[in-house]
Amino acid sequence: MKLFVRLVLLLCSSAIYAQTTLIHNVHGYSPTQKGELTTFTTLVFKDGKVVKTGNDSIIDEFPQANKIDGKERTLLPGLIDAHGHIIGLGNNLLQLDLRGSQSVNEVGKKLQAYAAQAPKGWITGRGWDQTLWPGKQFPTARQLDEYINDRPVVLTRVDGHAVWTNSKAMALAGINKDSDTPPGGEVIRLNNGQPSGVFIDKAEQLIVTHIPPATDEQRQLALNTAGKHLLSLGITSAHDAGIEYATWHLYQQRAKQHTLPLRIYGMLSAGDSHLSEMLKHGVIKEKNDYLSIRSVKIYADGALGSRGAALLEDYHDRKGHKGLMLETQPQLETLLKQSFSHGYSAHTHAIGDKANRIVLDSYENIFNKVGGKLLRNRIEHAQIVHPNDIKRFKALSIIPSMQPIHATSDMHMAEQRLNNEQLRGAYAWQTFLTQGSKIAAGSDFPVELANPFHGLHAAVTRMSRNSQPKNGWRAQETLNREQALRAFTLDAAYAAFQEYKLGSLEQGKWADFILVDKDYFKVNAAQIADIQVLQTWLAGNLVYQR
Repeated sequence: MKLFVRLVLLLCSSAIYAQTTLIHNVHGYSPTQKGELTTFTTLVFKDGKVVKTGNDSIIDEFPQANKIDGKERTLLPGLIDAHGHIIGLGNNLLQLDLRGSQSVNEVGKKLQAYAAQAPKGWITGRGWDQTLWPGKQFPTARQLDEYINDRPVVLTRVDGHAVWTNSKAMALAGINKDSDTPPGGEVIRLNNGQPSGVFIDKAEQLIVTHIPPATDEQRQLALNTAGKHLLSLGITSAHDAGIEYATWHLYQQRAKQHTLPLRIYGMLSAGDSHLSEMLKHGVIKEKNDYLSIRSVKIYADGALGSRGAALLEDYHDRKGHKGLMLETQPQLETLLKQSFSHGYSAHTHAIGDKANRIVLDSYENIFNKVGGKLLRNRIEHAQIVHPNDIKRFKALSIIPSMQPIHATSDMHMAEQRLNNEQLRGAYAWQTFLTQGSKIAAGSDFPVELANPFHGLHAAVTRMSRNSQPKNGWRAQETLNREQALRAFTLDAAYAAFQEYKLGSLEQGKWADFILVDKDYFKVNAAQIADIQVLQTWLAGNLVYQR
């Protein structure tokens, strides 16, 4: 009998070891809950979770583990993008991509080529940016008509805060000289008062509500496409900033089927007509941490590039114009109260200094009336903040959810839109960290490319990919490499109530990690953006290999 027991114990021990994997010969780095950066050469994980990290001496502790030689590559925690649009990214990868187009003519040629192979009906695309074109003026429907006039065309600006249409689309939408402009929106008009074809912020709805809705099959394809792309970039978790009712259903369906391609933290879109219904279902949390839905995404203003960001003073390059508030303060406070009453956090888009101030005022008022301060509420973007308001983030426990790549993408445009006084609190990452705020970093894909190493490079250098300006733009706000990595890992996890499950390679946490081709902490700063992901592991499973 004793021999039988010993054999059973031996078999059980072997089974346990068979489930243990050990990756050694790596240059491993991870932030920790204690605020330190730990380094290691060996990572051990079992059943999808971290067992131990350490030097080569721990290898002997796991004699029957499955051993993988890391070949001296660098190992980092899986990166977390704290602000993106997953279905939007998938759609962007599948539709007409206009990013980087240098003129209307270049857009037109891409449009014609795409239309020749696209199914009949509405043509959609995204990525145009008039600030890259000669003259930097908004385009017109007539210019699009020169390329496609027999099918409706709707092209979304790179930031998502404006659409450019042809005349066919406006006709199908019933848009004419007498069409009203909705509050929180702007219809760009010609000298004769006719709509030009560009619709900003809430005026977009005049057009986009007429586009046939996506099918479930299209949403599934967009999710799969985006997931595959994000994993290839080392992103193991993404915060989806504004999901509508159909996507809310889709994510829950895929979570139940265990087929979500990566971890998703979803924010309900405050503008969705089903918001109340979704909130009534309460917080959604999948047991393996693949899906968490516990926040509401609210829009306070527009974007800087389309002059929709709400400012305290006039735009430097458009006198008499201060941008657009998409919600009044009473409306914001109603949405905050509604979110908090269901245990949901509120994550509010605010780019301009006026919008940030009004949002902070709204949070403060509702905290004083009904509470909610402990819900890890966020301001998404927090790009242009009056210096007097930065300290209020810390006082009100508001997390600045910021996208480092925006600073280097926007720097030339921002200096045109704003004067030096307005820029004093712009993209102020180091100022936020110094006062004790945690920054949740992301990219805002597909507004920007999803590659997190572009964001890490921007955070560390405040330079463009070609190392301009020489010493960095407003370089006092740069982050060091450890701060930047933490913002894309542990602090992003904190912003989703997940710091005890994700964001670092500490014992008991999910074994989400990546192997890359260059040492992030040792490579020349200019080369951070060029780092390539070789492998991505999610819950101890290899899900991408280059």
